[in-house]
Amino acid sequence: MGVNNTENRDWILCPACGSKTRLQIRSDTELIHFPLYCPKCKKESLINVKQQTVLVIKEPDALTQSR
Repeated sequence: MGVNNTENRDWILCPACGSKTRLQIRSDTELIHFPLYCPKCKKESLINVKQQTVLVIKEPDALTQSR
């Protein structure tokens, strides 16, 4: 049986629409360059998480290659 440690857990909110995603983070969770998908608005965001602080990584749009 696992440890049922429900304190210090928060839902990750979508940076685009603000709704709950399907993921929870604890105080000791660390994520680097994590692709977060929102089932409500169907957008994907790249995030970092450290000490329950979510930071959205802004990446430049891909440039079209000319041939």
